[in-house]
Amino acid sequence: QVQLVESGGGLVQPGGSLRLSCAASGFTFDNVVMAWYRQAPGKTRELVATITSAGGSANYADSVKGRFIISIDNRKKMVYLQMNSSKPEDTAVYYCNAAWYRSSYWGQGTQVTVSS
Repeated sequence: QVQLVESGGGLVQPGGSLRLSCAASGFTFDNVVMAWYRQAPGKTRELVATITSAGGSANYADSVKGRFIISIDNRKKMVYLQMNSSKPEDTAVYYCNAAWYRSSYWGQGTQVTVSS
């Protein structure tokens, strides 16, 4: 079955860096769109970044553009989110998502807290 397992969350100081990882299994990495979402307390889940398995084309939310980098390793079936220049407003649970055709799957999430 499809599984997405996030890791790498934790506490980071403002201005610091953190790398989130998402290990995917149970499906092929052909023509898949992988994404990171986040949900802060009391807020709706929002899209952070997406990347395609086919060409590696990436897109970012305006709030993270220039600070976060999404990448994919098709051979290892891993997706990463490099968080740089972190801000307190980046505090949220970060979720990995895999989508193709009419299917969409979620990981369990990993907590990221940006605080001094």
